[in-house]
Amino acid sequence: MKIITHSEKETEAAGAELAKTLAPGSVVAMYGDLGAGKTAFVRGMSRGLGIDFPVSSPTFTVVNEYPGKTPLFHFDMYRLGSADELFDIGWDDYLQRGGICAVEWSENVEDAFEPGTVKVTITKLGDTEREILVEVMD
Repeated sequence: MKIITHSEKETEAAGAELAKTLAPGSVVAMYGDLGAGKTAFVRGMSRGLGIDFPVSSPTFTVVNEYPGKTPLFHFDMYRLGSADELFDIGWDDYLQRGGICAVEWSENVEDAFEPGTVKVTITKLGDTEREILVEVMD
């Protein structure tokens, strides 16, 4: 599925719509350049899951947890060099907790993802315009 958004608010809305389709235990692997809108998309996912907490990038903490009926685990892999480092921080434990895992900078840990992972690629088309491509990994 391809979506074109024209503002940060529309990018958040796209995230909210995707979140409504996800089952507990889903993984969303996000790809996109710095400033593409990955965190805005996750803010929308949070809203779509009914979570009422401010969402910010977990660049320095690696993961932020947002509690809810279905919790959201927001990862930022920018500072990790491999999937081994992801497993070292307890990736398997997060997968078992029944929440949604949203992973920014997924290219750094790509070999950690199983078939069925939702891949979201966000491409800047202009100052506020984005192309969001949603696929399922094989």
